Amino acid sequence: MDFDGARMRYLRAGSGPALILLHGLLGYSFSWRYTIPALAPYAKVYAPDLLGAGFSDRPPELDHSMRATALRVLRFIDKLNVGSFDLLGTSRGGPVAMAAAAERVNSIGSTRLRRLVLVCPVNPYSSHGTWLAPFLGTPFGAGLFRVGTTRMPFLFPYWHGRLYADRAKIPAGSLDGYKAPLAIPGLLEHALGIVRSWTADLRELEKLLPSLASVPTLLMWGNRDPAVYISSMEKLARHFKNVQKVVFPGVGHLPYEECPEEFNRALIRFLTQVDA
Repeated sequence: MDFDGARMRYLRAGSGPALILLHGLLGYSFSWRYTIPALAPYAKVYAPDLLGAGFSDRPPELDHSMRATALRVLRFIDKLNVGSFDLLGTSRGGPVAMAAAAERVNSIGSTRLRRLVLVCPVNPYSSHGTWLAPFLGTPFGAGLFRVGTTRMPFLFPYWHGRLYADRAKIPAGSLDGYKAPLAIPGLLEHALGIVRSWTADLRELEKLLPSLASVPTLLMWGNRDPAVYISSMEKLARHFKNVQKVVFPGVGHLPYEECPEEFNRALIRFLTQVDA
């Protein structure tokens, strides 16, 4: 799909109500390789590589902020020409999904948001990451990040492995899959662009949350998530009047990979509920 001359790649499968899957930081549509086949009988699934990530283009002047990314997601959805949609975001894709939902809730005559699913979403109530991401956004932190990823390649497997509670459950080929987009220049700059606006994005997100109260929402978390602490789940849940929660015991930050069957069952159950 073309965005002002930049190409955004996406995967599509299945038939039924539209379901949009938003990946996290340094993720891409590869994250949903176990989700898409399971959901395809129930929904028409779209999994974009957001601009700057995966195998999409990396425009040098791209606005990496949460709101700008959310507006691009809504443009993507509008170009799909679907009547309504469900929206799922994981990790950093979580706040992007919430920002997109807030924008769409307040819009008249636009494609209707049906349901919202948040998987281990970055949020203002998890202490972990409130200092690390802003540090990486500083010139010194960004320099360390670049040196570490280019001159110490063992760090990528180390940080990737830390996202799982049980490294024995890391799927075969997972590391190679996530490393593949590094071959395209600009991915690290994309990641650093995101963390530079991290603190401001979280402040903005906290202000947006009250507008999401009426949206039927599912929160999904691994209880051993090392990236976004599960202790933030209850504070986040208080903003939604119609909220369901699923916790996966002994699972880390990527439940759709670490326990895909349980994850897919819970997701299908929520998405196929009859609207009240």
